[in-house]
Amino acid sequence: QVAQAMAEGVRLIDPTIEVHQLPLADGGEGSADVLTQAVGGQTITIAVKDPLFRTIEASYGLSADGQMAFVEMATASGLALLEKHERNPLLTTTFGTGELILDALQRGAKRLIVCIGGSATNDAGMGIAAALGFRFLDKNGAALSPIGQNLAAICRIDIDSVTPLLQNVEVVVACDVSNPLHGPNGAAYVYAPQKGADAAAVQQLDNGLVNFSQVVQNQFGIDLQTVEGSGAAGGLGSGCVAFLNAKLQSGIETVLQAVEFEKHLIGADLVLTGEGKIDQQTLQGKLIAGVARAANAQHVPVVALCGTLSLSPQEIDTLGLSYAVSVLASPVTLQEAMNDAHQNVRDSTAAVVRFVKKMYSR
Repeated sequence: QVAQAMAEGVRLIDPTIEVHQLPLADGGEGSADVLTQAVGGQTITIAVKDPLFRTIEASYGLSADGQMAFVEMATASGLALLEKHERNPLLTTTFGTGELILDALQRGAKRLIVCIGGSATNDAGMGIAAALGFRFLDKNGAALSPIGQNLAAICRIDIDSVTPLLQNVEVVVACDVSNPLHGPNGAAYVYAPQKGADAAAVQQLDNGLVNFSQVVQNQFGIDLQTVEGSGAAGGLGSGCVAFLNAKLQSGIETVLQAVEFEKHLIGADLVLTGEGKIDQQTLQGKLIAGVARAANAQHVPVVALCGTLSLSPQEIDTLGLSYAVSVLASPVTLQEAMNDAHQNVRDSTAAVVRFVKKMYSR
C-alpha cells in the first residue's frame, strides 16, 4: 500500500516517469508475503497449532516451481496470536511453525527461508524440532512437551524418528538480531519480558537455555552460544542451527537477494523507501539501512519517508540517505495519522519528486 501511494505521488508530478514498485520487508511480519509475491508463488494455508497448541489456520509461501518455501513463524507462533493474559513463554511453543515447515517439505521444497520475527515463544526451537520428529527426553527417558519451561529438563534428544525430508534441504533464517542464546544479553533476559515473563520466569528460561545449549553441544558438537543471533526469537535461531543446519543471515539482506534488488537499481534515478518511525533502531540495520546500503553501492540516491523522524542530519547521512522527511504536515493523533497515511505518503512523495525534477532539469 505504501509503494502504491508513492507511485501515485510520482505520477501526480509526471505520469511519464517509469516507476518500479517493489514492496519489501526485513524478515519480520509480512516477509513471507513479500517473498512469495516476488517469485510469483502461491500461498498455502493449513491447520497448525498456535503457541498454546490450539488449532488455527496459518499460511506460508511456495514458489511456482515448488522448490522454495517462505515460512513466517509469526503466522503460527507469533505473539499477536495471543491475548495479553495468555502470554507466557514458559508455556508457548513453535510447534506450529514446524508443521508449516513439514508441509513445505512434503510438497517438495528444497530451500526454505524462515522469517523469525514476532515470536511468542522461548523454546529454543523445541517445537519446530518436535514437529519434524525430534524427541526431547528427561532423565527418566520420558518425552517432554516442547515448551519453554521444559528446556531445563532435557537430558537427551532422540533423533530416530526425524523426517528424512530434512536431508538435502537448504535453510536460511532471516534474523536481524545478534543476541547470544543465554546470559544477560540472551533470549530470555532481553526478549522474554515482552512476551509475558516475570523476573522468576526469565531466570528459569535462561537456566533452561543454558541446559539446552549444553545438551546440544554434548550430542551434536555445536556450541550454540558462539553463534551470532542464536538468541533470536526466543532461541529459535539456535534451534534452526541445531536441527535444520540453518544459516542465519540479515533479514533485509535475505529479502533484497530474493527480490533481486540490485537488478532493479540498474538505470534508476531515485529510490524511495520508508518506515513508520526512523530512529536509532533504523541505524542498527533495519530495512532502510539495507536499502540505502545497496543503493549507495550503485550510486543511486535514496529518499526515505516516515511518520516520525528522530535522527539528526548527521545520522541521516550516516544511514546513507540523501534526504528523510516526515509525511505529517502538522501534529496529529496516531489514529488520524493512520487514517490519512495514503494521502500523506502520496503528497509527500509528490513534493520530493517535484524538487528532484527541478534539480535534474537545471
